[in-house]
Amino acid sequence: MLRRAANGAQLLRHVVFFKFHDAASQADITKIEREFRALATTKVPQVRAFESGTHIGKENLNQGFTHGFLLSFDNEQDRDTYMAHDDHKAFVKLQQGIVEKKIVMAFWGK
Repeated sequence: MLRRAANGAQLLRHVVFFKFHDAASQADITKIEREFRALATTKVPQVRAFESGTHIGKENLNQGFTHGFLLSFDNEQDRDTYMAHDDHKAFVKLQQGIVEKKIVMAFWGK
């Protein structure tokens, strides 16, 4: 189901995929998941919706990326506010030494 902004417009989707370092502990990974959820659901009010999950595909095409996160915004200004937020910057620093690689994409949902 396509979620829409309050005014009926399409939502801006911000998609993030993480590949963790082999040395990352389960506690480290859980901390990243918990902090991402807190960032998106309590710390930055411009995030309209947040979803997350782990890879379950059988195609073996995930290239080591195991965790996906989907954030939705009403507009680009809200997404830019999220990106510049001090808590977002702190979250990016927290990833150092835990997240090996990431993919970040943004698009307007159709």
